[in-house]
Amino acid sequence: MKIGIIGGTGGMGKGFALRWCIDHDILIGSRDSARAEEVAREYSASASMEHVSPKGKITGTDNLSAAKESDVLVLSIPYENIDAICSQLLPIVKDSCVVISPIVPLTKTDAGFELISFREGKPSAFELVQKHVKNKSNLVSAFHTISEKKLIDTKLVLDSDIFVCGDNESAINVVNGLIKEIKNLRPILLGPGSLSYLAETATPILINAMIKNKMRNPGIKII
Repeated sequence: MKIGIIGGTGGMGKGFALRWCIDHDILIGSRDSARAEEVAREYSASASMEHVSPKGKITGTDNLSAAKESDVLVLSIPYENIDAICSQLLPIVKDSCVVISPIVPLTKTDAGFELISFREGKPSAFELVQKHVKNKSNLVSAFHTISEKKLIDTKLVLDSDIFVCGDNESAINVVNGLIKEIKNLRPILLGPGSLSYLAETATPILINAMIKNKMRNPGIKII
């Protein structure tokens, strides 16, 4: 399977690339293809050291090419950039492409971190992305509560749960499979895409708890 990561030069992109290249080809997408190629070489060197011989290749390309070629497309982008980026990329993906949104509409206030969608009455990240998806049922919301720093460190076992929301069982199964490929992560289905705002809410809860209680990159585990 070919997994494209839009915004793949950032921390989350690196974490996904290093963990999924064990079995899949990874496309690092960026507005600057030269930068994407440079980063892909860095990731490949890290992957070879950590996995010895990963089955998949990590390559860098421009966002448009990554969107066109991917079987799964991860949107590792800020909430504010959804319309500008997704309006260009999502209409050109394959009809069968599963699109994953880990995006959180996050803002910092005097009280702490809050959801823009609640504070300012704006749509959830899922709703904004869905406007641009050609096959809307193939959009799945996931990975909102994963720590970027822990994701990058492949020596760490990420013993936590990942909330998943979507409207297509087949697309959800693809995402659940990718979650399970990261050792000790467990997918937890919350419901349809309309409930994605619940998963997005978990991010500011974790961040505020981390800051106020001096915790180190906490996750969520349902027991």
